[in-house]
Amino acid sequence: MSTVADKLRAAREAKSLTVEQVADLTKIRTDHIRALEEGNFNVFSAPIYIRGSVKNYAAALKLDTVALVAELDAELKGTAKYSEPPPLSDSKKTVLDQITLVLAKLNWKMGLAGFAVVALVLIFGVSFWAWRQHQKSDPLKNLPPARYEPANSGDTLPLPSRK
Repeated sequence: MSTVADKLRAAREAKSLTVEQVADLTKIRTDHIRALEEGNFNVFSAPIYIRGSVKNYAAALKLDTVALVAELDAELKGTAKYSEPPPLSDSKKTVLDQITLVLAKLNWKMGLAGFAVVALVLIFGVSFWAWRQHQKSDPLKNLPPARYEPANSGDTLPLPSRK
C-alpha cells in the first residue's frame, strides 16, 4: 500500500522535477517538501499545514487533491500526534468556561420563545388557582340571617360634634 509520501515522490519523479523546482513552483520550503516525501510530519506544527502543503503539492503535480487529502487524513489519524486536533490553549477548562460554552450553544430565539410560553402558562395557572380560591371563599357565607328594614326607619346616625 503506497502512502501519500510515496505518491508525491513518484509523481514528482515521473515529471522529472527536482525538489527545488517544486519548491519554486509551489512556494513550499524545500525541507517541508522533503519531509512530505519522507512521510515525516513532525516538521509541521499543526495538521492544517500538512494538509495545505499536500494540497498545493498535489495541485502543482496535477494529482487528485481530494483523494490525496482524504488518504492523508486517514494516515494522520493513525499517528499519535495528529490523531486529534491540537488544543487551542494550554490552560485547563474551568467551570466558567463550561458554562460559557453551554450558553454559546443555546438557540436564544427558541429559548426566549419557550421561556415566554412557560411564563404565560405559569401566569395563567396562578391566576386560575387564585380565582378558584376566591370563588371558594364566600365572605357572606358565615353571616347570620338578616332582617330587612326600610331606609326611612327614623334612626339616623349622630352628627359629629364641632369643637
